[in-house]
Amino acid sequence: MTFPWSNLVIAALILAGISWAILEIRSNAAQAVRNSIERQNNEAAKSADAKRFDYDVCSSSGGLWNFGTGRCERPSQHRGN
Repeated sequence: MTFPWSNLVIAALILAGISWAILEIRSNAAQAVRNSIERQNNEAAKSADAKRFDYDVCSSSGGLWNFGTGRCERPSQHRGN
């Protein structure tokens, strides 16, 4: 009785193909997560830059930045008596 080498080779090739597919799917999923995090970081940086610009404009125009509301408030006009 001879050992069925052809069946063993076919089984090994199938196992290698399945392993490669699993590793490729995991790699793609990890890349998708990295891309998602990078997009979130970019959006946060854009938002921070925009708020910093708003703060600078407020400060240079004589306003007072309210950090609680995230808005520029104009100083009240005091009348000298």
